[in-house]
Amino acid sequence: MSGMKTIFFGGTCILMLITVYLIFMWVPTEQNLGISQRIFYVHVPLGWIGMVSILVVGIASVGHLCTRNNTWDAVAYSAAELGVIFATLILITGAVWAKPVWGVWWSWDPKLTTTLILWFIYVGYLMVRSFSIPGSQGRRYASVVALLGAIDAPIIYMASIWWRTAHPNLNIGPLAEADSDLDGKMYITFFVSLVTFTVFYVYLMLERIQMRKIEDDLDEVHQYVSLT
Repeated sequence: MSGMKTIFFGGTCILMLITVYLIFMWVPTEQNLGISQRIFYVHVPLGWIGMVSILVVGIASVGHLCTRNNTWDAVAYSAAELGVIFATLILITGAVWAKPVWGVWWSWDPKLTTTLILWFIYVGYLMVRSFSIPGSQGRRYASVVALLGAIDAPIIYMASIWWRTAHPNLNIGPLAEADSDLDGKMYITFFVSLVTFTVFYVYLMLERIQMRKIEDDLDEVHQYVSLT
């Protein structure tokens, strides 16, 4: 695993440098939104990672429930810890972008509201894991919370289609409109940024899963010593 981590870490560093150059030196400034539009290349990839992470939590939780394999649980817990960080960054960057565009830091826009719900689901999952009785029972309860979050992820993506929302129409993804107003340089910069944040997320996951396994081993040793 150390070799994979080295590869992903090196890839993250290189891609991050390329992404920063593309965002601030190469991509054109959007005429209607001005310089504030450049946060799009950070905000949307963060949203992608936030939604992917809760799906990872849900899938890994189901895997743990079916197999009782602690590796699945380590993946779920690690994804939840990283997910709450990325969800927080989604809300912060969204507020920073909303102020110059909408004139307010926050509005109860459907996409914003469902993203805030996702943040509470992440926090709820971690709270259940922290305050429940150690063992499989607490993990089962947390898995239910994770599954609720997995349902919320596609709702966030579809919010701008299902409800009237201040957010622009979908520019990316399978349901994006064909007549998107993003030019070629914007698309390239966005996809490079998306790949960069995805590689960065995988690297963080590998690091955190390894640490989580060590924590589980230490907990087992502690429980054994307490019993003896």
